[in-house]
Amino acid sequence: MEDPDMTSPQTAGRAVEPTSWAPLAVVLIGGFIAFLDFFIANVAIPSIQSDLDASAPETQLVMVGYGAALCVGLITGGRMGDLFGPRRMFVIGLAFFTAASAACGFAPSIWFLIVARVVQGLSSAMLTPQVLAVVSHVYTGEARGRAFSAYGLMLGLSGLCGQLIGGMLIALDVAGLDWRTVFLINIPIGLVILALTRRIVPHIRTGAGAKLDLPGAALAIVSLAAVVLPLLEGWEQGWPLWAWLSLIAAVPLFVLFLTHQRRLAARNAAPLIDPGLFRERGFTVGVTAYFVYFMSMGSFFLLFAIYMQEGRGWDPLPSGLLFTTMSAGFFGSSFLAGKFAARIGNQVIALGAGLVAVGYGMVGLIVARIGTDGTAGWGAPGLLVAGFGMGLVAAPLPAAALAGIDPKHASSASGVLSTAMEGGAALGVSLVGVVFFGTLSDSPALDDYPKAFYLSIAVIVAFPVIVTLLVQALPKPASSVAGERQGQGKEASAVEQPVRKTDRQYASER
Repeated sequence: MEDPDMTSPQTAGRAVEPTSWAPLAVVLIGGFIAFLDFFIANVAIPSIQSDLDASAPETQLVMVGYGAALCVGLITGGRMGDLFGPRRMFVIGLAFFTAASAACGFAPSIWFLIVARVVQGLSSAMLTPQVLAVVSHVYTGEARGRAFSAYGLMLGLSGLCGQLIGGMLIALDVAGLDWRTVFLINIPIGLVILALTRRIVPHIRTGAGAKLDLPGAALAIVSLAAVVLPLLEGWEQGWPLWAWLSLIAAVPLFVLFLTHQRRLAARNAAPLIDPGLFRERGFTVGVTAYFVYFMSMGSFFLLFAIYMQEGRGWDPLPSGLLFTTMSAGFFGSSFLAGKFAARIGNQVIALGAGLVAVGYGMVGLIVARIGTDGTAGWGAPGLLVAGFGMGLVAAPLPAAALAGIDPKHASSASGVLSTAMEGGAALGVSLVGVVFFGTLSDSPALDDYPKAFYLSIAVIVAFPVIVTLLVQALPKPASSVAGERQGQGKEASAVEQPVRKTDRQYASER
């Protein structure tokens, strides 16, 4: 009898029936709490500062520590999934994430909490790339298309619902734990998912005999840190000298990293990132579009929350409830994305990005009109439109980016994609933050916030517009080309079809 822990890539997908969604549910829940933790802690910052007697820069590190650790570790975490198996790395990452969540929840001091958040971020970097890797190995054809849609839904809801869930947990104040519940809630969820993973998710061995490129991993982490840390902290500190020096140092560090990767690939060694990934046009364009797309999302979410809470004096919970309008649009369009894609292929991404730009623009115009005194509910239609557009982008864009990727590189490709997401959000906040915080005075009046917000929106809407242009460079799904040649009327989903291309490549290796 074959050892279940020695399942090969070719047989991994047979370990579960194609119609069984249990493995998908398990990894999506694990990924959800990891992505959610970046957003949910935002609302706890004032309580943390008061309870732990922390300074504003120290509480800022609670957020920056997680985001920076996650971003710099994603590429290495993805490669580890390729080498040691996505299920194994998912379990290890989730175990550390759960333990770090407990440390955060019981933190006796602010610096203990900051260190625990860094560990949380590194753990998240180990587990999150494995979600798409498991999808790529376990599901095929239409099932994989639906799995990608579920992943996009999970990713979007984790961002849209983070503030609402965090506000509800703090408002409930279970057992008088206040802000600590936003971290402690991860413990029972993490333990249940850990117990289910080995029973439900098949083992996938993809990199037998290969070794982790430790010099490359070190160079990747240092290079990314040199970019991410100044982007996350520079705008808060008024762009000090260290931030500029760090960004300048990042250029030769990345050149050194890329040179090292090419040399390993030329020797048929095992680079951290196979340079061949970027010869796939769909992957290169898709990653670039993903990066630019999240420049808009990261900056809009943060600045709208600041406008609502500091400019209008709203508490986190009602502010989060307003975001449910965007969540409703996102949830509804997520189920329609496949039908749209069946008719217009990858242009569904351009349509979605265009609607995001329109929705953001509507919100900006409303804020310019109502200021801080008018009814904030007038912004709901714009949030609804933007959310609807997000739902059309969430699944098709990562699916298009990963369409032509060899499954043995699924984890590392997912790590690069996730790094683009986190890096894009950080850069977007930094660039738009220059406009927003530059408009505010040192002691801003309430009336300064609407102006800072709608001027920032003028920059934010440019990012989804750029995405609509980048989409035009994506290769057509293979089935669309075949259908045109054969004159067939049969439609196929743009989310589904690139996956079939990968399946053929996968079968050829067998």
